[in-house]
Amino acid sequence: MSKLDQVPEKVLGWVDERFPLTSTWKAHISEYYAPKNFNFWYFFGSLAMMVLVIQIVTGIFLTMNYKPDGNLIPGTNISVAFASVEYIMRDVAGGWVIRYMHSTGASMFFVVVYLHMFRGLIYGSYQKPRELIWIFGMMIFLCLMAEAFLGYLLPWGQMSFWGAQVIVNLFASIPVIGPDLSELIRGDFVVSDATLNRFFALHVIAVPLVLLALVVAHLVALHEVGSNNPDGVEIKKNKDPKTGIPLDGIPFHPYYTVKDIFGVSVFLVVFTAILFFAPEMGGYFLEAPNFDPADALKTPAHIAPVWYFTPFYAILRAVPSFFGSQVWGVLAMGAATMIIAALPWLDRSPVKSIRYRGPIYKFALTLFVISFLGLGYLGTQAPTTIGTILSQVLSVIYFLFFIAMPWYTKIDKTKPVPDRVTTR
Repeated sequence: MSKLDQVPEKVLGWVDERFPLTSTWKAHISEYYAPKNFNFWYFFGSLAMMVLVIQIVTGIFLTMNYKPDGNLIPGTNISVAFASVEYIMRDVAGGWVIRYMHSTGASMFFVVVYLHMFRGLIYGSYQKPRELIWIFGMMIFLCLMAEAFLGYLLPWGQMSFWGAQVIVNLFASIPVIGPDLSELIRGDFVVSDATLNRFFALHVIAVPLVLLALVVAHLVALHEVGSNNPDGVEIKKNKDPKTGIPLDGIPFHPYYTVKDIFGVSVFLVVFTAILFFAPEMGGYFLEAPNFDPADALKTPAHIAPVWYFTPFYAILRAVPSFFGSQVWGVLAMGAATMIIAALPWLDRSPVKSIRYRGPIYKFALTLFVISFLGLGYLGTQAPTTIGTILSQVLSVIYFLFFIAMPWYTKIDKTKPVPDRVTTR
């Protein structure tokens, strides 16, 4: 070997003496043994990581031209913030692509995260010893909701302005601390320029830092206990006595990195198709009123959040107000998100995977999915008497899935779980 060929090896050795580069690569990538029976449901974790990178990179470029200023341009009814978005769309080279990548990425983020969470439900990925992974995942989900809500206000369009008005005012219904809390969130007595600046700071700096820390914690916790699999079999229980390597495990790299590249390729085809042909997705990704500048004197005919919030918004509307207060609806909406974190302690089934669960759990999960999708649709529609009744019924089904889980998972008949993972 020539001296020139030895340079990369010497550089790597110099780095390893000062930073655990090679050992980290081995521990988390090349020598991290994952179950050999992963299926397509296991694409969505890596896809979520990729969309996070897309959001960060496009967000950085957007902040180079965006101005968080809610004041009106003299002689017009258009705010500086709204005009800066229009400037990005019309005058910045490639700005429209970056903006649509960011807006489409926000919706696709929730698509892959919801599918990632659903995989946890069907394969019991929250059960022992992965409770902490699930908790970190739920904290990531809450951070994503906060990040999406904060970013939704920034274009300062009609739906952004009035959506923020409605959501922030909900906090005012909380007894005792509500009015002060909503004022603290707004930074003013009404949604104003102070609110926009506050949301911009939180959206660009504070929440992303917390989100990145939680993602790292989520991955570290995952690699500590190992990945779950479609059979729910712990591969660490069956190791080669000589090497200590799980008999049913394969290195994450190159096997699953190559597999994830295929998943990423399919995802990017879908992502770019939406980006170039339907970035508004019929008003679900970008609503028509948000292309109009915010007007504090003109309320939109129907105020609704973006689609990924609508299941919880429908639960909020399903609870009637008592004595003019919406506090019970707010509590129900909060409980609908927080109760998901309790799954590791609600599920009493002796098996993890839906492959070996009985008919009761499968029926309950089917009803839960129907209720979630139904609530999501109803949340996008203007309130009606029939819609409210349907929302109430679906909300009851939603909560019963969790509340009754300790009972029906305990009595449900299960199938024997194999000792080793299967490849079917």
